[in-house]
Amino acid sequence: MSLTSSEISHQSSAAIFPGSFDPVTVGHIDLIERSTAVFDEVIVAVACNQEKTPLFTVAERIEMIKKVFSDNPRVKVETFGGLLIDYLVKREVHVIIRGLRAVSDFEYEFQMALMNRKLAPDVETFFMTSSALYTYVSSRIVKELASLGGDVSDLVHPLVEKEIKAKYGTIKKVAD
Repeated sequence: MSLTSSEISHQSSAAIFPGSFDPVTVGHIDLIERSTAVFDEVIVAVACNQEKTPLFTVAERIEMIKKVFSDNPRVKVETFGGLLIDYLVKREVHVIIRGLRAVSDFEYEFQMALMNRKLAPDVETFFMTSSALYTYVSSRIVKELASLGGDVSDLVHPLVEKEIKAKYGTIKKVAD
């Protein structure tokens, strides 16, 4: 049986889109906007990952995402640490949204979805493919390009671009 988008929307009220979002890119924004066509509420869950050295603090990332989606009350922005499944249980949400840019993403995401299902059988992972325009965009590429003085204006929201320039401007001044 195949469900239409409106049927899925009636069955699902909220979904969580987790990630580091360091920084949020046009690819992330596209997936979040498209998710609101399916779910009544999309919670963008900014991960506190101790293993990564982020460009932006969690608070800065949350603030940027809130500003980008300030006109969309169906997008909420929160933070979480620890297991994603524990966060979903706490929020009483049963759907995880994950974006796929390439086949290589699928292998990792598929394993994560299976582990999440093992930990919480009532949680489903909703895979969304990137729009063709954004398949090459990643936060890592944006940061690398910006750190070398490249133009990231078509890879991030203008507000995010301003924050990136401010961050790298500060870093370059310190390095001089």
